[in-house]
Amino acid sequence: MIVLSGPSASGKTEVAKKLFQLYGIKRVITATTRPMRIHETNGIDYFFVSKDEFQKMIKDELFVEYTEYNNNYYGSLKSEVADDKCIAIEPNGMRSYISLNDPRIVVFFLNVDENIRYQRMIDRGDNPKCAKQRIKEDKIRFTKENLPNVDVFVDSQNYNLEEVAEYVYRKYQKILEERENY
Repeated sequence: MIVLSGPSASGKTEVAKKLFQLYGIKRVITATTRPMRIHETNGIDYFFVSKDEFQKMIKDELFVEYTEYNNNYYGSLKSEVADDKCIAIEPNGMRSYISLNDPRIVVFFLNVDENIRYQRMIDRGDNPKCAKQRIKEDKIRFTKENLPNVDVFVDSQNYNLEEVAEYVYRKYQKILEERENY
């Protein structure tokens, strides 16, 4: 399983999409209590559940990690941990995956210069004030101390998405092979 982490606008989601297009690596489907939007499908975009169902799932320890955001819960299920799957996640979630001590999980950190990330956020329509705030918060959230046991740091700013996805996939395959032979 590929775990992609990195600050805002580092390319996690886009690399995950490329991994699917190029190699069939499916994204982990997470659970949420937020209402389903018109264009979304249960079991494809998210597993949409009620807050009561989510609370029961927490009690039954079905999540690798979960969080509450904007009065809704979001979480990734242990049942979604599998070879040839990918999740783009923030540092707390990343640490939860690392704590599973599962040799099938390979953690990548995508690193991109702040100025490039800011421009990406502006280009995708983010509010400039919010973009600056996210970069400021990311400086705290993504310090080296908050990134223990990352398998591969990827300086992705000088490569296109396809090149980054190819690199991630090659490293993923190599690390899995090394772990199997260990």
